[in-house]
Amino acid sequence: MADIASQMANDSAVYKTLLESTKAIPWKIDWKSMTFAYIGPQIEALLGWTQDSWISANDWAERMHPEDREWVVNFCVSQSKSGTDHEADYRALTKDGNYVWIRDVVHVMRNADGEVDALIGFMFDISDRKKTEAKLIDMQKELEALSFKDGLTGVANRRMFDTVMDAEWHNARRNYQPLSLVMLDIDYFKQYNDHYGHLQGDECLKTVATILGSATRRSRDFFARFGGEEFMLVLPETDQDAALKIAERCRTLICNEALAHEKSGICSKVTISLGVGTIIPTEKDKLTAFIESVDKQLYLAKQNGRNCVAATNAP
Repeated sequence: MADIASQMANDSAVYKTLLESTKAIPWKIDWKSMTFAYIGPQIEALLGWTQDSWISANDWAERMHPEDREWVVNFCVSQSKSGTDHEADYRALTKDGNYVWIRDVVHVMRNADGEVDALIGFMFDISDRKKTEAKLIDMQKELEALSFKDGLTGVANRRMFDTVMDAEWHNARRNYQPLSLVMLDIDYFKQYNDHYGHLQGDECLKTVATILGSATRRSRDFFARFGGEEFMLVLPETDQDAALKIAERCRTLICNEALAHEKSGICSKVTISLGVGTIIPTEKDKLTAFIESVDKQLYLAKQNGRNCVAATNAP
């Protein structure tokens, strides 16, 4: 028994050493008392507050930006009460009065009776990622000033797409995050132009661009005209399932608009075909090859009858 106890103590010491040697900051809160049972010593290097100063959940809440505190605390408490694992991004106060962006990933532990017993989790410093987000958002705001705007539809043009796609590619590779791309075009658009005329064709492009430009809600999601009747939708930190849902939403929005297209070949209204690709890029992957793979999926959607979505296999 003594040997077993000694081995368990050694294993515990090894796990503790591993946890405290990572950049992620481990912690545990007892649910009933709302007190910290543990928090990693890395917290002091990141925020300046000593390990022993984290006594209760109130210390966690008070050391948060006032604009983030209410919604983060309410969200985490409600999710914890329901026993749901969750995560939240917020600005944590440093001891010298500055703020650091934190992502808190929380796992809810239950006792034998199924009641919430404790919360365990990791804090991650995501300041660099937030800086990248802010930079990309600013870049998008400068579309018009930098002449990255498509003159006909008013959305971003090919030049801006190349810039944003390159930035998101490197960001996804650096942070090991999924990046999704949706390529789409209007079905039988040549026949549309031949039948209705190029001026009406331009109006069709404008309408489609306006509809698809509002299909997503996140600030970093990016929509651009790629050329002709082709458009691109860049979806950072988006896995294939989520990308497919967005692509299908785009297809449905265009169908619901019911723009007349008598020469469509598949129905009497304007439709779109979409190709979807998702990747967590590595040093070996090439951006051009990824875009080409999505283009092949768009071609496959057309082969499958158009007015549908085709996607690469999930990585």
